[in-house]
Amino acid sequence: MRAGVGTMVLASVFIACSTAGSDPTTPIVPRTLARSNSPAVAPSPPRAVALSNAPTLAQAPSSVRFDSARAYEHLRRQVGFGPRPSGSAALAQCRQYIAAQLKASGIAVREDAFDAMTPLGQVRMVNLIATIPGRRSDRIALATHYDTKLFRDIRFVGASDGASSTAAVLELGRQLKARQNEFTIELIFFDGEEAVVEWRGDDHTYGSRRYVDAAKQAGTLTGLKALVLLDMIGDRNLGIRRDSNSTPWLTDLVWSTAATLGHRTTFLSEETTIEDDHLPFVRAGVPSVDIIDLDYPAWHTAQDDLDHVSARSLQIVGDVVLEAIPQIERRLASAPRR
Repeated sequence: MRAGVGTMVLASVFIACSTAGSDPTTPIVPRTLARSNSPAVAPSPPRAVALSNAPTLAQAPSSVRFDSARAYEHLRRQVGFGPRPSGSAALAQCRQYIAAQLKASGIAVREDAFDAMTPLGQVRMVNLIATIPGRRSDRIALATHYDTKLFRDIRFVGASDGASSTAAVLELGRQLKARQNEFTIELIFFDGEEAVVEWRGDDHTYGSRRYVDAAKQAGTLTGLKALVLLDMIGDRNLGIRRDSNSTPWLTDLVWSTAATLGHRTTFLSEETTIEDDHLPFVRAGVPSVDIIDLDYPAWHTAQDDLDHVSARSLQIVGDVVLEAIPQIERRLASAPRR
């Protein structure tokens, strides 16, 4: 992703990456313009939250509870695979892990593989698309990217930049599977969000552009009524600004939900401009919102590791998104059919 038009991003070149990590098939049991100079706070331990019976649409949104302990474990597992750039063996391991976790939650998932032409040549990329059927076939998507940026000179494991949002979407999917959803929920894990060399031209957002192009060709894009994109939500000093590229009504809904839950100091009123995986959807007419904290000193450095992320940050975003989903459903259900 990139903050602002013309903001410089780090260039990098392809390297072989570590594939170290735990068994990916083992299910879990139990970008603003200014940088922050605020000191790191003590890490918050993962907090498990008790789950309740599956609610109906008429029940309060709080009937399902985001479990940050599970989400943090998903984050930790991803970091354990090491750097995960597109086309690497480590990313293939990570993809296998994501798919296994979705299947363990009873969620159907499919791969959409494609060959992307990058400045370093052709790279095989794979989006993962999971579906939770609802009363309606029209869809609300929760999306993230699961690749990490390519670097030659540092070991970049992307604890916040990729792993945090992927972890949250996995846990959100598990919770939404236990709920009777009015709309079908689609969980999208994009490959190739990061620039292979430098964020300019088409060297970025390969997976999201692929999804939109394929959905247009298949005639299914019109059934996608809203996209909620998560990216870089693990920062211990979490501060999420409103993105001017996002759809205003959807941004307002998410931010008002955060305010109701007491998270005004996390979901800030200040505005920034972010280029991210939501832009292909916005351009295609799909209402979209990007929930991202790019005011993160560890961004695209070796310090984007477990020491700089927090389960508490995952909990805040997870709670807000879970609370917002029923409101998005009601807004879409009341809109005139086109």
